[in-house]
Amino acid sequence: MKIVIIGNGIAGSSAARHIRKISNHEIVMISEETDYFFSRTALMYVYMGHMKFEHTQPYENDFWEKNRISLIQGKVTALNTGNRTLEVTGHGEIQYDRLVIATGSKPNFFGWKGQESKGVQGLYFRQDLESMEAFSADTRNAVIVGGGLIGIEMAEMFHSRHIPVTFLVREKSFWNIVLPEEESQMVNRHIRLQKGVNLMLENELKEIIPDENGRVKAIVTGKGETIVCQFVGITAGVHPNTELLKGSDIEVNRGILVNEFLQTNIPEIYAIGDCAELRNPAAHRRPVEAVWYTGKLMAPILAKNICGESVPYIQGVWFNSAKFFEIEYQVYGEINPTLKPEEDIIYWEHPKGDKSIRIVWDKSTQNVKGFNLMGIRYRQEVCEKWIASGTSILSVLENLGTANFDPEFFDEYESELLKKYESQTGIKVHLKRKRGLDSVKALFSGKIVK
Repeated sequence: MKIVIIGNGIAGSSAARHIRKISNHEIVMISEETDYFFSRTALMYVYMGHMKFEHTQPYENDFWEKNRISLIQGKVTALNTGNRTLEVTGHGEIQYDRLVIATGSKPNFFGWKGQESKGVQGLYFRQDLESMEAFSADTRNAVIVGGGLIGIEMAEMFHSRHIPVTFLVREKSFWNIVLPEEESQMVNRHIRLQKGVNLMLENELKEIIPDENGRVKAIVTGKGETIVCQFVGITAGVHPNTELLKGSDIEVNRGILVNEFLQTNIPEIYAIGDCAELRNPAAHRRPVEAVWYTGKLMAPILAKNICGESVPYIQGVWFNSAKFFEIEYQVYGEINPTLKPEEDIIYWEHPKGDKSIRIVWDKSTQNVKGFNLMGIRYRQEVCEKWIASGTSILSVLENLGTANFDPEFFDEYESELLKKYESQTGIKVHLKRKRGLDSVKALFSGKIVK
């Protein structure tokens, strides 16, 4: 059987690897962007001088040949589901028995006047990094539109080269569609006061003004201000890259619609990663989840299904991580920007205002639902175990040291959190002093009670 994969990002490359682990099928991976898979999340560190582009490639170039995975660089221009063929620039017609679409996302552009000007772009593809590098040579001021995770990365990139940044965010506080109020305000303070970024909240882009050569020279905000700049970063979210499927008989909503086995309405065609949309997502989960972790988790399930074993994809416990300059962020489980009536919460913030712990639980069952961490790391496997197994808030607090990383390198704040809980509820909790890998092993062996 010949399996063709369109896209060599984390989803497509992981799918190829897992298919090879369990089969001898012919595998062909097609990418318009690059010859080899690279870590998209590491692009910012190339710009900042922390690594070279080749360092973002997790595998040696000969890895793919050794594992009998053929690589083709070219653009897929046509898909014929009837005769199971693709048209690829420079390579002609390619036949498949099974097809995996892993085309990822594309940045959102909303039809702003002047958005086609030179120096106006998103940050998603390798070519975007190269373009940003070229324009940075004579950029004296940059504007970033949109307050998401790619926007904060771009701001840090410019900051590393001492290029002043203006951030246009239409919400009242940074990323408050995801972060609760306290954490959002923490990010506001950090990027304004610590990093000197000109954060303009409740404001948005109205127009981009080019110079006589077509290069951006200024923007006009929704409030009528004119801001001189030589670069505009468009980071107002992304959408599934489904352009290839226009006019095809593959069903598309926002993304490519797939069932629990990651199949489209055409049985021999599958979709995973940012471009896929689940027909029946789990409760409290989105049908399109454009994050690195989702693409990686889908890949081994897809491999089993495409090789003949019927295994449903289960979204499991939500997890994401990011970095707001120096403040690391982790979320496990269900954390809403606004607390629901059926939920209770404990929130502790460091006196310096740069670290916090938020734990949310269900009032009726007392079972923990989610963790939100700013500037503090907890072990993923421990937090997910507690949420998935319905662990009570009291048991979590007693065993919180289990989640902590090695205290030799990471400060501990469990005692402060327990004091906050006691003052909030009147219930005194005694912290069990188990930490590190031994306590994690105990948790998974069942020696630490729920």
